[in-house]
Amino acid sequence: MLVLDTNHLKELAYPTSLGERLRSRLLQAAAPVFTTVITLEEELRGVLARANRNLQSDERILAYQKLIERVNFFARWDILPLDTESDTAFTRFRSQGVRIGTMDLRIASIALVHDATLLTRNTVDFAQVPGLKFENWLD
Repeated sequence: MLVLDTNHLKELAYPTSLGERLRSRLLQAAAPVFTTVITLEEELRGVLARANRNLQSDERILAYQKLIERVNFFARWDILPLDTESDTAFTRFRSQGVRIGTMDLRIASIALVHDATLLTRNTVDFAQVPGLKFENWLD
């Protein structure tokens, strides 16, 4: 099982050569591919923050179009939740002194309890999470 971190998932949203290479590699891996509710939250927070700025009418309309695009994009994905087991892992890591960003640690906890490999560019931070399998497929 593969779980895409936000930086990997974003590459699949646009027709770039990097995104196409990642898409091809995911198909070759023939493993189930997921993202997390935390990545969904990160993406929607960004789009909603933009939509709620004091924008001109045409900018506001574009911001809300972007919101629709992101919702439609995520509707095509299997999204892993933050459940009791992942939240317990998150709390345990915090008490053990794992000091990475809250959202990253939640993503790591979800991937870990599902025995998945997390695909991320942020290998330095995720290396601090004991037992987490991760790779960077964007290099």
